Amino acid sequence: MKMIRAIIRPDKVQEVLSELSDAGFPAVTKIDVAGRGRQRGVKVGNIHYDEISKEMLMLVVDDENKDDVVRIIIKNARTGEEGAFGDGKIFINSVEEVYTISTGESEL
Repeated sequence: MKMIRAIIRPDKVQEVLSELSDAGFPAVTKIDVAGRGRQRGVKVGNIHYDEISKEMLMLVVDDENKDDVVRIIIKNARTGEEGAFGDGKIFINSVEEVYTISTGESEL
């Protein structure tokens, strides 16, 4: 299993969630986050914004579904300009075990 964490622009969240759900991946955790990338924030006029509001989507999928989920996120979270900063990042980690609290079952 893989845990996929995608940090994306808030205005892209509903589009990504809708496409994930339509593709059979409805179980997603959404968290409000703030941070900055390599550009160290953004400057608008004389004001420097050190932290930018983003959303983190987190889901766990079977290994064979990882590439499909990543493609869906990239396709729907991208603003359109290739290489433009600020569209976000996707992080993928292995998940050794998962348990459903209500049943105690060890399955996704």
